[in-house]
Amino acid sequence: MKLHIRKGVIDMAANTKLTQAKNAKNDEFYTQMEDIEKEIQAYLNFDPNVFKGKTVLCPCDDPYESNFFKYFAQHFNVLRLKKLIATSTIASTQLTLFEDEPAEDKTTKNPHKIEITEIEIDENGENYNYWLNVENLLRNKKNVLTRLKGDSDFRSDEITKLRDEADVIVTNPPFSLFREFLAWIVEAGKQFLIIGNMNAITYKEIFPLIKENKMWLGATNFNTGMYFKVPDNFVYADSYKFEREKYGEKVNRVPGVCWFSNLEHGRRHQPIPFMTMEDNFRHSRHKEIRGKESYDKYDNYDAIEVPFFDAIPFDYDGVMGVPISFLDKYCPEQFEIMGMCENLDLYNLKTKTYTTAECQQAYFNKFAKKGTYDLNASGVINKNGLLEKVYQRILIKRKGPIQ
Repeated sequence: MKLHIRKGVIDMAANTKLTQAKNAKNDEFYTQMEDIEKEIQAYLNFDPNVFKGKTVLCPCDDPYESNFFKYFAQHFNVLRLKKLIATSTIASTQLTLFEDEPAEDKTTKNPHKIEITEIEIDENGENYNYWLNVENLLRNKKNVLTRLKGDSDFRSDEITKLRDEADVIVTNPPFSLFREFLAWIVEAGKQFLIIGNMNAITYKEIFPLIKENKMWLGATNFNTGMYFKVPDNFVYADSYKFEREKYGEKVNRVPGVCWFSNLEHGRRHQPIPFMTMEDNFRHSRHKEIRGKESYDKYDNYDAIEVPFFDAIPFDYDGVMGVPISFLDKYCPEQFEIMGMCENLDLYNLKTKTYTTAECQQAYFNKFAKKGTYDLNASGVINKNGLLEKVYQRILIKRKGPIQ
């Protein structure tokens, strides 16, 4: 999935639905203010000074549409920011900010940079309502809006210099360039809060950062989908069954997105209570677990299969394969991430590699027709004694002695 790099909007190109949307000019998706406020508040609750004295960079963020820019501009003094920088393209016809330009230039979208180092306050502290109007902000501080020499691509030397100046990067990055965008941040050692596709968890460039506790999931919106503001002429897919309006604005729900960050939030350090293995077999609400005498074991890893997050046993000392949704509740003081069930075997945990013939035979044994399994991620022997593939799993191990 791709974010339109010049407008700070999601350019839907990752699957059939999103491709169709793009072809229909449905390419402008804007993060809602409530989602930004809710997520950032979690970090402020953990550390009220998380943004104090820092420079925040919002690349790909048009101030007229981007709620990332609006949020930090409106809360500039409350957060005690040092500087706010946003880069994107802007339609000059929306506001005549460059009086000396030819008329034809004012009808085009131009790359620009906005830098804010001060916002006036009223006697009540924060002139919040005034700054809801972006035009007021830009007219009041005309010198903060300048043309960029390039096209606002984050990979350019011009934007990279702004990255090096910044302390925290907050934005909705280009989904199709998510690996590259994150590497661009990490190589500079910057803090960040960004939105990405959940599938990024399993990328070989991304997962090591999670395993090594250099990056983690945000505090909100995991596995629930997110609603994004869309233009009035947006055309919904025939299969769309979700809300179409929130707070008087037209919206569309995009599944499978979440926040990624290396900013601390308190929920990530809250241990989760789990049942014993015996209690899981007796009281689990999952029929796949309830009534069994033991957990299934992987045929190609020395680990047990735990198909549901709430079925993780706290009294097991060995390695467990758990769904990627585990990361939403992952407490690094409670569990260690050992690796991931995947073909590449990045962490040398695999005990067996299957041949193509074995994968084909396992598929035939299960479904009685020709086909093939990709068993080299992970496979278990099911209750019928058949080898079958399971969903993507993360391999974890409990920390500390059994209490």
